[in-house]
Amino acid sequence: MAVPLDVTAVRKHFPALDREQVYFDNAGGSQVLQEVVDSVSTYLATTNVQLGASYPIGQQSTKLYEHGFQSAAEYINATRDSIVLGSSTTQLYRNLSLALFDHITPGSEIILSTIDHEANLASWVQLASFRGATIKWWHPSFSPSNTTNPHLTPDSLRPLLSDKTKIVACTHTSNILGTITPVRAIADLVHTQPHALLCVDAVAYAPHREVDVQSFGVDFYAFSWYKIYGPHISMLYASKRGREAMLSLGHFFKRGRDLETLLGLAGASYELVNGVPAVVQYIQSLAGTAAPTTMVGAAAEGLKKLVVGQEEEDKDFPTFRARVGAAWTRVADHEQALQAKVLGYLTEQEPKHGRKITVWGETRADAALRVPVISFTVEGWKSRDLVLKVQERTGGRFGFRWGAFYSNRLVEDVLGMKDVDDGVVRVSLVHYNTLEEVGEFVDALDAVLREA
Repeated sequence: MAVPLDVTAVRKHFPALDREQVYFDNAGGSQVLQEVVDSVSTYLATTNVQLGASYPIGQQSTKLYEHGFQSAAEYINATRDSIVLGSSTTQLYRNLSLALFDHITPGSEIILSTIDHEANLASWVQLASFRGATIKWWHPSFSPSNTTNPHLTPDSLRPLLSDKTKIVACTHTSNILGTITPVRAIADLVHTQPHALLCVDAVAYAPHREVDVQSFGVDFYAFSWYKIYGPHISMLYASKRGREAMLSLGHFFKRGRDLETLLGLAGASYELVNGVPAVVQYIQSLAGTAAPTTMVGAAAEGLKKLVVGQEEEDKDFPTFRARVGAAWTRVADHEQALQAKVLGYLTEQEPKHGRKITVWGETRADAALRVPVISFTVEGWKSRDLVLKVQERTGGRFGFRWGAFYSNRLVEDVLGMKDVDDGVVRVSLVHYNTLEEVGEFVDALDAVLREA
């Protein structure tokens, strides 16, 4: 059994957690590691020059930039030429759709999931309009025992596929439902069609689980580093097959076929790229039996290798992938306990407050089935009013929100809510949250519901 995560030690790496504010809005963006703050600041103070210059600072800046890309690629088990970093996942998907202009021809079919964030939908809808392609909407399945848990399955996708299918787009985890999609099984099914490429949005998945694009078998895979304790920068992976289908968006004299050249458009801020290695090193450090190694400022020194844990830990996890996998196993164990406490309260059969609470998504706290992004509605309450009432009662201590969270099609068409702007109440947790925080939140929510 994995040694429990030392959450007290973890929290020391996040300066924002020193305050009274409790962050339960992590699906919108996590708090940032001190090591990332130092890396970005040091880059701007000491190496902020254009890449590719021959003078010493120019060479150092270029090495740091490349180190950022190499770290990002290694983290997801990809090659340097198969990733691009950019300003946001939405922007990278837009660039991707433009680069696939010739791949989509009149009569082509694009399959889109109705539970996805709009970032992985809007670009494909527009591309289909430009090219005379057909959109097929992939509707989720519901199990007889849980009619509030819409989820994507290979069986619901299979009837939509044909030899005209060019793109299938879906989420790895909905930013509202929290339920994990069986991406590998879906990838295998998609690839039974000769021209079909699978595009997966992992923005809500990556903060909670290991990312291994080779294991997933995807063609395109994107997430945001600012959701996993890093700088406000995002990343897109493309398989060799995916890259071969692209036009280049780069200047005519840039003839490379690496993904950065194909669709990067110089969108990766140098200083933010320099913050990525600090995130990767931190995640590795969570694998061992000791608390995470203090790495303040170390990533900014360039290519110096950081020590991860102690020698005993290196013996247990001798490879990079072993360390990353072990780290996320420990995180998942802790997060399972967090979501169990929230879901346990929300799904009580006879709550003392007498209100019907609907949890949208998987109601079991099993880490193999869901991540701790938990959304619910309460009978007789507007989501907005409930959030504001809890915040009023606690002096604004708990940072959580209401709404559709850019998954408007899910909220309106799948969940059937007429007031999309009011949407759901969402509580999104990560590994630096504590059971004490969750308990305090549950007590506050219960008090509000009893008083109503």
